Amino acid sequence: MKQLIARIVWGKFKFTFFRLLLITIIACKSEGVSAIADLSPQTYYFDAIAGNDSHDGLSPEQSFQSLELLHSIQLKSGDRILLANGSTFLGHIPVLGFFGEDGLEITNYKPPGSSSQERPRIDASGYVSGIFIENSSNISISNLSITAEGGKILKTYGASTAGMRCGILVHIKSDRIFKNINIENIEIESVYYESTGFNRGKDEVTTPNGTESYGWGIRFLNTSNNGQLTDITISRSTVENVSHSGIRFNNSSQQKFKEITINNNRLYKTGGPGIVLLRCENAIVSENNISYSGSPEDSRNWGRGSGLWTWGSSTVLIDKNTFSYANGPADSAGCHIDFNCSDVIVQRNLSFSNAGGFIEILGNNYNCAYRYNVSINDGFRVKGEGNNFQEGKTFWLSGYAGKNNTRTGPFNSYIYNNTIYTKAAIISKIAVDNVSRGILVANNIFHIEGDSKLVLGDQYRPDEGGTATIENITFTYNIFLKDDYWPEEVLIQPTNSISGDVLFLNKGGGNVIDYTPTDVELVKNKGIHIPKIEGDEKGLYLGFPLREDILGNTIIGVPDIGAIELD
Repeated sequence: MKQLIARIVWGKFKFTFFRLLLITIIACKSEGVSAIADLSPQTYYFDAIAGNDSHDGLSPEQSFQSLELLHSIQLKSGDRILLANGSTFLGHIPVLGFFGEDGLEITNYKPPGSSSQERPRIDASGYVSGIFIENSSNISISNLSITAEGGKILKTYGASTAGMRCGILVHIKSDRIFKNINIENIEIESVYYESTGFNRGKDEVTTPNGTESYGWGIRFLNTSNNGQLTDITISRSTVENVSHSGIRFNNSSQQKFKEITINNNRLYKTGGPGIVLLRCENAIVSENNISYSGSPEDSRNWGRGSGLWTWGSSTVLIDKNTFSYANGPADSAGCHIDFNCSDVIVQRNLSFSNAGGFIEILGNNYNCAYRYNVSINDGFRVKGEGNNFQEGKTFWLSGYAGKNNTRTGPFNSYIYNNTIYTKAAIISKIAVDNVSRGILVANNIFHIEGDSKLVLGDQYRPDEGGTATIENITFTYNIFLKDDYWPEEVLIQPTNSISGDVLFLNKGGGNVIDYTPTDVELVKNKGIHIPKIEGDEKGLYLGFPLREDILGNTIIGVPDIGAIELD
């Protein structure tokens, strides 16, 4: 009897279960989601012009119209999300907790019968970001355009992402390792948290990173305790007109972002810095063009920012980039090394007309270098003019290590084979903190046409000045246009200097090749092989010699002086 009752109950259960399943399938079909439980990878097509949300979305002819349907799709390993060329989609793409080993691709396609080459556009006005990735691995994003021009936030993803709007936001909040985020050939333009007409108070730009809500281009945010994101690539992309940083890494985890490549991108008129590497390790930033960082052009912008800066980062190579026209009342160098870093090498870059200056290494930094760069008219900012509260500087070593921390370092700073030119209208300012330890300055051309002077480091807690003996100094074999260029009050003084005009090919030009010396006898083989600073057992993590200079010329034998190796 008990067996009979059990069979009846089981039969009723099966009938109820399959009835509910059928209702679910019908409901899913009415919403345009595939009703077939297929575990194989799927490609989902979206066309804002010719699509229809009653379609199944599994072919170009049956494309969806609205990104909203992505909320109903359980993405699987190997899936693809394709957006039609020429379409503009209102909304955003969320990817939450994706771990498929075969990855997820988000890219474009050409619809049937269309000849449009215009990449699909996501208008994320009112959303946290155009593409939002959280706790996910193996994501590839390419060939899209994203904008997000203000609007009330319609969809939130927790307090950690409040108060921001991004073109692409990658968020880690779980204590595990995530990997493989690839962003390629993306256009991000006009990303603002506030709507047009909003005006920031004049004091907001004096805060270290801003205290209000902003728009960001591509942002990586780790708010976990011990989680990590590794293997990140951003290439061939453009970020233009955003109210704060173009590409930014922010990290409160005990683990750093690791294995980062940022290559061949263009960042233009960002309201804050172009690129910020905060708590990153093993990064290569190369062949990017960053101009007008800290742009004040839009009243919603922060209005301050270096082309690139690092903080709390290690083993970072910044190579063959162009940094130009950085603006702001403080910082706003072409590229500066903020405090708590180690093994950051700034090499073979062009730094041009940046208000804050050229060389800037702050406190508690170890074994960092500027080498084989060309600096043109950097550091023209004058403290006290307008809203400026910090001097622009040609050369700045600062012990500043945080508001409440003792000034310390930088330690073992290597500055060699740079070419530095400033026109007569610029006063070249030099600041060397008396807590610096270990400095090498060699094989540089200081072609300074105007006056020069010592200034105190003037971060948020200014250098107190005073006399001291800085240990382990090598300051030798540099060419100075004028014998009295280097102020006698600076705590490090040159020896074995060379005086003279190297006769640049096109002095005042804006290209690297313009600063090729034509006085061969003054420059050729007049440098030294770079040694380790006394007391430094480590040196530079990539070594001292380079195979090629900033123009790709092979460096053979005794180095020339300056950034360009002559034939």
